[in-house]
Amino acid sequence: MKEQLAYTRSVVLPRRAAELRAEIDSFHVEYCAVLDANDVERWPEFFSKEAKYRITSRQNALLNMPVGLVYCEGLDMITDRALAVAHSQMFAPRHMLHVLGITRVLQETSNTISSQTPFILMQTLVEGPSTVHLAGIYHDRFVREGERLLIASREVVHDTEILDTALAYPV
Repeated sequence: MKEQLAYTRSVVLPRRAAELRAEIDSFHVEYCAVLDANDVERWPEFFSKEAKYRITSRQNALLNMPVGLVYCEGLDMITDRALAVAHSQMFAPRHMLHVLGITRVLQETSNTISSQTPFILMQTLVEGPSTVHLAGIYHDRFVREGERLLIASREVVHDTEILDTALAYPV
């Protein structure tokens, strides 16, 4: 992961990168809409069967530490996490809002697309102000299933070492 955090030049031609960026942005619009609507049970629909999902700090990523605050390997684990969050919320009611930056398309192979997308996750407690809940970068590898993109791997690398206790919710 350390290498992913360093700048690497995109190997995708600009016109093709723009096409892929539009496709990835459309994916993110739906992904974030599901989470922002608190429809967490639909979250697994965005992942491939063999997907990996991890949330980790920038420090852990720089040290190539495999540990993540959240780690799911395979769609079954992702589904279990979604159901656990949906049916056992132990935190105050809140609204979440994803704000995404410009996606960098890094590489395209015959069956995968690698990209990085910066994000800010805003949180508004029902009885409180809006705050930045988390900021970082999605390090993604997408695969195609028919005409649809699915996440094969999502490494959510957050910038802070101090986290809110509500990070159980998907990012």
